[in-house]
Amino acid sequence: MRTSTWVRGGTVALLALLVAGCAQDGDEPSDLDRARVDVTAREQDLREAEETAAAASAAFCASATDYIHALDRYGDLLVSTAPTVGDVVTAGDDLRAPRAQVVDDAQEAQDAHQAVTDARNALSEAQAILADLEVSEAASGEPVEPAERTTATTTPLAPAELVERVRQADAELTAVTEGISDDTPLAQASEQFDAAAVALEAAWLRLFATTGCLADEQQLAAHEAFVAYTTALQQSLADAGYDIGTVDGIYGPQTVAAVEALQAAHGLPVTGTVDKATDAALRADLEAKGGAAAAAAVASTAALQQTLHLFGYWDGPVDGTWTDALTQALVALQTDLGVPPTGVLDAATIAAAQAAVAAALAADVPADDAADDGAPGDDPTQDDRSEHEAPDEEETDASS
Repeated sequence: MRTSTWVRGGTVALLALLVAGCAQDGDEPSDLDRARVDVTAREQDLREAEETAAAASAAFCASATDYIHALDRYGDLLVSTAPTVGDVVTAGDDLRAPRAQVVDDAQEAQDAHQAVTDARNALSEAQAILADLEVSEAASGEPVEPAERTTATTTPLAPAELVERVRQADAELTAVTEGISDDTPLAQASEQFDAAAVALEAAWLRLFATTGCLADEQQLAAHEAFVAYTTALQQSLADAGYDIGTVDGIYGPQTVAAVEALQAAHGLPVTGTVDKATDAALRADLEAKGGAAAAAAVASTAALQQTLHLFGYWDGPVDGTWTDALTQALVALQTDLGVPPTGVLDAATIAAAQAAVAAALAADVPADDAADDGAPGDDPTQDDRSEHEAPDEEETDASS
């Protein structure tokens, strides 16, 4: 930032010398000449500030991608064949460097964003001064109305509530990590850390999309579709009387706990994930309440159907009905993402799908190709399915 400031100062001085050189010997440049030089210099300042901001934003997007991928690896670790308590206790060690980098880059991007606003305001003021002088000269010294001044204000790169959600998720992951000891049961430790890590990844993915790192409209739509599904699910759970905390579109620990409470209330296996039976139980609760809750009973499943459609895995109706075909479409997506093909929708599947969209942007390839390309757990011997063909009924049953 010091170099670019020196360059801008040098530009102003150089232009001032050129104007002075253009005046007749012994003549001083007029106020009007100086004002024109100042406007030219401020225009150059703005161009340089915008270039710096673009570079800072690109650096933030790159480091955010690295951090999201680092978070995503934790899901892979904790669903691997034999995670240990040691794996969970030391989890987070390799997140420190990418986390520090993305925090620094975010601050650089925000500072550069502020510099653009400052440059725009300086240009606006210089243009107003020039306009006043030009009008005054044309009026031969008669009093004139000063030109209207406009002042731009800097808007944050991301909404404050999203930044706060990232901070909250980061604090939750830290608290979970610190709360795990050698006495913590492995299954409990893995579940707690996995849910917190996935929630942090989802929060960062939302920030990633909101700050313009997802510029491709189709990729952005695919990302937002999963956010819409989670939001609809959270709202349905809240309407049914289950505590989900804040409806924020992030499938975090509170959402998992609410789904578990729903399953326990209906005598279903308590998994914290949504399958056909869980969806039916939620629908029954909402319909029993009647009114607006009953009308919203199909919302979350319809959102899932729309999401699978955007990813190319669902060509059936978007009617909010969970069918066996929808389960098979979900299994096909999970298979391509490299997550366990269970046919139930969990936080890991949502995070993996959103991470595939982010990876697609970084690699400049279609989102569905990114899901296939090097996804964790891919088996090169697996049979090929064209057009995301769903597995056979027997496969689905075996994997459930």
